[in-house]
Amino acid sequence: MELDDRQIQISENLEKVREKVRVACEKAGRSATEITLIAVTKTYPLSDISALVHLGVHEFGENRSAEGEEKAKEISGTWHFQGQMQSNKIKQIVQWANVIHSLDDLRHIPFIKKSLPDGKVISVFLQVALDENLHRGGAPEELLPVLAEKVLSTQGLQLEGLMAVAPLDQDPHRGFSHLERIHSEFSQQFPMSKNLSAGMSNDFEVAIQYGATHIRVGSSILGVRTGPL
Repeated sequence: MELDDRQIQISENLEKVREKVRVACEKAGRSATEITLIAVTKTYPLSDISALVHLGVHEFGENRSAEGEEKAKEISGTWHFQGQMQSNKIKQIVQWANVIHSLDDLRHIPFIKKSLPDGKVISVFLQVALDENLHRGGAPEELLPVLAEKVLSTQGLQLEGLMAVAPLDQDPHRGFSHLERIHSEFSQQFPMSKNLSAGMSNDFEVAIQYGATHIRVGSSILGVRTGPL
């Protein structure tokens, strides 16, 4: 099948990202097979996602539930919700998402359990705040064990690990170094939570250096967004 210009662009960008992942892992003494690359598809059309499927990508991230629901109906894959959770959106989120990256509120767990379709298991990352003001979402570090215990005691939820977003006003090395320490201590208490969701287009190579297993990459693969943010 002959590729059009857009498909060629996506293919070339994806290959560049995969090579950066490979190099970052090599520098960190890790294997690229340890990294789950999530293509963040918010605001991009279904045609772009179809192109990614043909290129072997099957992990997709969305920040808005309505958009994620529509896309997940059309494209098979593992769908990750990574936006800020709101109580009134939880029922919709758990219908289409396979993974939630942004659980940071104890009050949301009963809503998730109540809304889960029968027999469905949803994977959960606890979002931890790396800045004191919680500007980018996340729970304070001291709340993580309480959240984890509640997730583990709730049928239908599977604890994967931690997620964080590097503070905008900080060197990402500082933020992700802090996260690495938090995750190391947390995973000693909760050994099943071996995964770490960290790193986006501008900092995923740094995140890999500090133990990220899941990276959430949008514009580096699909280009500058032209749709509404």
